Amino acid sequence: MKMRTLNDLMVDVARDMLDAEKQLAKALPKMAKAASAPGLKKAFEKHLEETKVHAERMGMVLEALGHPIRGKKCHAMEGLIEEGKEVLEMDADPETRDAALIAAAQKVEHYEIAGYGTLCTWAATLGIPKVKEILGDTLAEEKTTDQLLTEIAEGLVNERAAT
Repeated sequence: MKMRTLNDLMVDVARDMLDAEKQLAKALPKMAKAASAPGLKKAFEKHLEETKVHAERMGMVLEALGHPIRGKKCHAMEGLIEEGKEVLEMDADPETRDAALIAAAQKVEHYEIAGYGTLCTWAATLGIPKVKEILGDTLAEEKTTDQLLTEIAEGLVNERAAT
């Protein structure tokens, strides 16, 4: 796809984010299974359900932009998930693995926050309020997940991993 306009770029990034959400939906059950802290396991399970909705929303965004619902391979998410797989395979105490899982998950969340923040800005610039609203809802949920992971880390997991 040739990038002639901001709209073209927005479609390209939206397709990238659609694939990112689909990849994450496959990885989150493994992360939940590997988590030992009940709150962390629950956070991953909750985010899996949100991730499925995020993928649906990206489909709505692509349709609103007049394009088919089709993803584009997200190499960044692929790399982040590969790092996450290393955590799943590490020889570590459960508490230390939980801390590593949170770190891997927050890298993913920060990537998604950057992507959705950019898309929201572009939707505003292009004067597409419906798309901006859809993206804004997802952005808010990604930020909430990131904050929840921070609270779990600071309130329980990091302290246990340190001992």
